[in-house]
Amino acid sequence: MFHQNELEKVKTKALQDHIPILMDETLETIKQILEKENPKKILEIGTAVGYSASQFVHFAPNATVDTIELDENRAKQARENVKNIGIENQVNILIGNAVEILPTLQEEYDIIFIDANKGKYPIFLKEGIRLVKKGGIIIADNILYKGYVLGDYNKHKQRTAVKHLREYIQLAQEDDRLETRILEVGDGLAVSYVKK
Repeated sequence: MFHQNELEKVKTKALQDHIPILMDETLETIKQILEKENPKKILEIGTAVGYSASQFVHFAPNATVDTIELDENRAKQARENVKNIGIENQVNILIGNAVEILPTLQEEYDIIFIDANKGKYPIFLKEGIRLVKKGGIIIADNILYKGYVLGDYNKHKQRTAVKHLREYIQLAQEDDRLETRILEVGDGLAVSYVKK
C-alpha cells in the first residue's frame, strides 16, 4: 500500500535539511516518461533519502528500483523512508561507490536515472549504456548545473563538475547508439533513448 502522505513527509524533511531532491518541474517530466514507458526495472545512481526512487514506484507501480547510495546514513534514512511509504519490496538500496558497484551489475534495466557525483557522469553514462536494454532510456539530472554548463563558466570551485557535465552532453549527443535531448526543466535533464 503506497502511503502518499509519508512521501510528502520525506519531501518536506529533505527540503528542511537541504538535501537535494528532484525539483517538481523535473519530476513532472520524469512522470510523463515513466507513465508512457511503464518500466519493470529501474536503476538509480544516487539515492539520497529515497525520494526519487519512491516517486518512480509511484508513477510506475509495476517497477522495482535498484538504487545506489554512497553515504551510509542517507542510505539508512532512505531504507526507513521506503519502508514507511510501504514500498520496501520494490526498492533495493545498494550502499557503496557507484563507480565500483556498476561494473558488478549484470541486470538489464528499462530506465536508468543518474543523479549523483557530477564529476563521474561520463563513467555513469558508459556503464548505463552497458546496462540499459535496447529501447531503454538513460536520464541524467542537473545536466545544465545552474546554467554553468552552457555558459562560459570557469570558476575554480565548480570547474571539474562543469567540465564533466559538458563531456557527458558531448558523449551522449555523439554516440550513435543514443538519441539524446537536453531539456531545460529544473536544473537541466538529459534524456537519451537507446538504440544500441
